[in-house]
Amino acid sequence: MSARPAAAGLPDATVVVCAYTERRWDQVVAGLAGVDAQTRPAARYVLVIDHNDALLERARAALARPASQEGCEVVVVPNTGARGASGARNTGTALVDTPVTVFLDDDAVPEPAWLEHLLAPYTDSTIEAVGGHAEPVWPDGDAPPQLAPELWWVVGCTYRGMPTRTSPVRNLWGCNMSVRTQVLREVGGFDETAGRVDTFPLGCEETELCIRMADRHGRGRILLEPRARVHHHVSRDRVAWSYLRHRSLLEGVSKAAMAARVGDHRATETEWGYVASVLPRGVLAGLGRGLRGDPAGWSAAAGIVVSLALASLGYARARLGLAGRLGRLPAGGAS
Repeated sequence: MSARPAAAGLPDATVVVCAYTERRWDQVVAGLAGVDAQTRPAARYVLVIDHNDALLERARAALARPASQEGCEVVVVPNTGARGASGARNTGTALVDTPVTVFLDDDAVPEPAWLEHLLAPYTDSTIEAVGGHAEPVWPDGDAPPQLAPELWWVVGCTYRGMPTRTSPVRNLWGCNMSVRTQVLREVGGFDETAGRVDTFPLGCEETELCIRMADRHGRGRILLEPRARVHHHVSRDRVAWSYLRHRSLLEGVSKAAMAARVGDHRATETEWGYVASVLPRGVLAGLGRGLRGDPAGWSAAAGIVVSLALASLGYARARLGLAGRLGRLPAGGAS
């Protein structure tokens, strides 16, 4: 393979991937192959192993490589920060020397033009972060009936109600997002007290980061570019009713923790439109399918109702319990 020329005018980028389990080994390998196949090559690929010595040894032996015509340089390092996605991302960011840092999940595989679409908006100096579309890859080929497209956020994928054209947004998703490296460092990186740890699905670390960027570096904009697409593998455990319930409850808890830092309005302003408009339409669509004889419609409607109820419960209970303690924490996050 011959080296591919960089797309004219686009900034160089480093792709940071965080991995914590050997169960996703095949997806990590596929994701790296997807990065190598980009129409706009990455300058470097940094794989951060989150406190798993066996995985670290395996990845260093099989994946680490210098820069060559066969693909970008691959660096494999241990997470030196707090256990979890936020600490791992900060560890990877410390090794970035390109204008843009790109974050990709260890179970996501990018399409060939992914990086080119993700970087194109940075020709506008007012753009400080760009995210893309995450298409779910279901273990059995189809979404489970209780996960209507309105609920695909539960499995970390693009859901119905998100913009379908290039649009400014409040926050991005860590499975497919990029940030100007200088801005990321100026605001202190990800808050290592927030976010997913192993399989424990707390979240909102990306939302908290984007809100902090808006507060501290408010001259820039954050964009969603749906043409920057990745295929996000969904593990079998995440298609169960129990995961939907657990993830929805903890989403409410995560939002409450963020609200204690930035206020209820900032933490939930985007979600109100989703709750008031997108979810009712999803329930009605599911009921309509059920009445027309499709039993999956009843499951879809029930999934939305259950998810909303549990997220609201988690938010209310945690907000009342966390307000006094978390409200005293600094808004700055990790540094």
